[in-house]
Amino acid sequence: QRERYSLRTSTSSYHNHYRCTAVVVIKAVQKTPCCGSEIAQSVAAHMASSTATTSAITLKGSVEIVTQFFSYSINSILYQRGIYPPESFRRESQYGLTMLVTSDDALQSYLDNVLKQLAEWLTSGTVQKLVVVVSGQTTNEALERWVFDVHTDKSAVGPDGKVNKAQKEVQAEIAAIIRQITASVTFLPLLDEPCTFDLLVYTDTDVEVPKAWEESDPRYINSSDEVKLRSFTTKVHRVDAAVSYKAQ
Repeated sequence: QRERYSLRTSTSSYHNHYRCTAVVVIKAVQKTPCCGSEIAQSVAAHMASSTATTSAITLKGSVEIVTQFFSYSINSILYQRGIYPPESFRRESQYGLTMLVTSDDALQSYLDNVLKQLAEWLTSGTVQKLVVVVSGQTTNEALERWVFDVHTDKSAVGPDGKVNKAQKEVQAEIAAIIRQITASVTFLPLLDEPCTFDLLVYTDTDVEVPKAWEESDPRYINSSDEVKLRSFTTKVHRVDAAVSYKAQ
């Protein structure tokens, strides 16, 4: 069975706190900051080195693509849903789109730590889903759940350690999901109160979990509606996206 565990931190910014979730009952401790651009630099280096072989993706390359997608998706959700003020985001170009990325050092460090651990679980094929939960700050009631189901097929990797799929095609699929996140303001209810967010990671129950992670409940929404979003696949990893929200 899947279990849910979380990483808590006492660091806060604006009106938010952060929490991330995964698998083993361990109380959270203060996080250790890491380089804010570590994930982005790693993925950029992979993309640059693979321009000559754009139809081949390795397991490592797939992990980097999925991790980068999660980074931009989380940032997009935080921006579009007003969890952080718009002036705390900077613009970047990716997937042929203009992306909004946090310029808050504490938040960026936190996200990089989460994504670094998530990349390890993606490599081992032990992660099942990532969930971004938006909750009311005062009531702690879950208002939105952005669910990204992860399906791993290591058998797809051939004898040469690669799968055949054009990275341009993968990026087009990812761009379609990002556009849907951006368009979510047209159908999601207005968040008319200060909100916080949690990151929940579902993993296999036998994974090794860092000391900074602790158990969490799934933060389900009572009386919710759901909208299915698009999917993308590297042929090693497939990510299916959806958002559920409190029904009016």
